[in-house]
Amino acid sequence: MAIDNLYHVNSGVIYNQMRNEKMHGQIAADDKNTDAFASVFDSAVKSINQTNAYISDAENEEIRLALGETESTHDLSIALQKASTALQYTVAVRDRFLESYRTIMQMQI
Repeated sequence: MAIDNLYHVNSGVIYNQMRNEKMHGQIAADDKNTDAFASVFDSAVKSINQTNAYISDAENEEIRLALGETESTHDLSIALQKASTALQYTVAVRDRFLESYRTIMQMQI
Protein backbone atom coordinates (compact mmCIF):
# COMPACT_ATOMS: atom_id res chain seq x y z
CA MET A 1 0.00 0.00 0.00
CA ALA A 2 1.44 3.36 -1.00
CA ILE A 3 1.99 6.00 1.66
CA ASP A 4 -0.32 8.46 -0.11
CA ASN A 5 -3.22 6.05 0.53
CA LEU A 6 -2.80 6.55 4.28
CA TYR A 7 -4.50 9.92 4.06
CA HIS A 8 -8.29 9.59 4.31
CA VAL A 9 -8.07 5.86 5.05
CA ASN A 10 -11.43 4.21 5.32
CA SER A 11 -12.76 0.71 4.99
CA GLY A 12 -13.14 1.10 1.23
CA VAL A 13 -9.43 1.80 0.76
CA ILE A 14 -8.46 -1.27 2.78
CA TYR A 15 -11.02 -3.45 1.03
CA ASN A 16 -9.89 -2.35 -2.43
CA GLN A 17 -6.24 -2.92 -1.53
CA MET A 18 -6.97 -6.47 -0.34
CA ARG A 19 -9.03 -7.18 -3.44
CA ASN A 20 -6.25 -5.91 -5.72
CA GLU A 21 -3.64 -7.98 -3.91
CA LYS A 22 -5.82 -11.06 -4.16
CA MET A 23 -6.34 -10.50 -7.90
CA HIS A 24 -2.59 -10.16 -8.48
CA GLY A 25 -1.81 -13.32 -6.52
CA GLN A 26 -0.02 -11.60 -3.65
CA ILE A 27 -2.32 -13.30 -1.15
CA ALA A 28 -2.23 -17.10 -1.05
CA ALA A 29 -5.60 -18.25 -2.34
CA ASP A 30 -5.22 -21.82 -1.08
CA ASP A 31 -4.53 -20.87 2.53
CA LYS A 32 -7.76 -21.59 4.41
CA ASN A 33 -6.90 -19.29 7.31
CA THR A 34 -6.45 -16.39 4.92
CA ASP A 35 -9.72 -17.19 3.19
CA ALA A 36 -11.57 -17.40 6.50
CA PHE A 37 -10.12 -14.11 7.66
CA ALA A 38 -10.81 -12.51 4.28
CA SER A 39 -14.46 -13.53 4.39
CA VAL A 40 -14.89 -12.18 7.93
CA PHE A 41 -13.05 -9.00 6.95
CA ASP A 42 -15.20 -8.58 3.82
CA SER A 43 -18.33 -8.99 5.90
CA ALA A 44 -17.13 -6.38 8.41
CA VAL A 45 -16.23 -3.93 5.64
CA LYS A 46 -19.65 -4.35 4.02
CA SER A 47 -21.33 -3.80 7.38
CA ILE A 48 -19.35 -0.62 8.02
CA ASN A 49 -20.08 0.67 4.52
CA GLN A 50 -23.79 -0.02 4.99
CA THR A 51 -23.74 1.81 8.33
CA ASN A 52 -22.03 4.78 6.68
CA ALA A 53 -24.67 4.76 3.95
CA TYR A 54 -27.49 4.82 6.51
CA ILE A 55 -25.86 7.71 8.38
CA SER A 56 -25.39 9.60 5.11
CA ASP A 57 -29.04 9.02 4.17
CA ALA A 58 -30.16 10.34 7.56
CA GLU A 59 -28.02 13.46 7.14
CA ASN A 60 -29.42 14.00 3.65
CA GLU A 61 -32.98 13.72 4.96
CA GLU A 62 -32.21 16.26 7.69
CA ILE A 63 -30.83 18.68 5.11
CA ARG A 64 -33.81 18.19 2.80
CA LEU A 65 -36.21 18.89 5.68
CA ALA A 66 -34.22 21.96 6.77
CA LEU A 67 -34.21 23.34 3.21
CA GLY A 68 -37.93 22.76 2.84
CA GLU A 69 -37.54 20.27 -0.01
CA THR A 70 -39.69 17.77 1.85
CA GLU A 71 -42.44 17.95 4.43
CA SER A 72 -42.21 14.30 5.46
CA THR A 73 -40.94 13.92 8.99
CA HIS A 74 -41.82 10.25 8.66
CA ASP A 75 -38.99 9.66 6.17
CA LEU A 76 -36.61 11.55 8.43
CA SER A 77 -37.52 9.50 11.48
CA ILE A 78 -37.13 6.24 9.53
CA ALA A 79 -33.70 7.29 8.22
CA LEU A 80 -32.58 8.35 11.70
CA GLN A 81 -33.78 5.08 13.25
CA LYS A 82 -32.00 3.00 10.57
CA ALA A 83 -28.78 4.94 11.15
CA SER A 84 -29.06 4.61 14.91
CA THR A 85 -29.75 0.88 14.80
CA ALA A 86 -26.93 0.21 12.33
CA LEU A 87 -24.49 2.24 14.42
CA GLN A 88 -25.49 0.44 17.61
CA TYR A 89 -25.00 -2.91 15.88
CA THR A 90 -21.59 -1.89 14.53
CA VAL A 91 -20.45 -0.70 17.95
CA ALA A 92 -21.69 -3.94 19.55
CA VAL A 93 -19.74 -6.03 17.03
CA ARG A 94 -16.64 -3.91 17.63
CA ASP A 95 -16.98 -4.34 21.39
CA ARG A 96 -17.32 -8.12 21.03
CA PHE A 97 -14.28 -8.24 18.77
CA LEU A 98 -12.20 -6.25 21.26
CA GLU A 99 -13.40 -8.43 24.12
CA SER A 100 -12.40 -11.55 22.19
CA TYR A 101 -9.03 -10.06 21.34
CA ARG A 102 -8.36 -9.22 24.99
CA THR A 103 -9.36 -12.74 26.04
CA ILE A 104 -6.99 -14.29 23.50
CA MET A 105 -4.17 -11.99 24.56
CA GLN A 106 -4.63 -12.98 28.23
CA MET A 107 -4.43 -16.71 27.46
CA GLN A 108 -1.34 -18.46 28.70
CA ILE A 109 0.37 -20.80 26.32
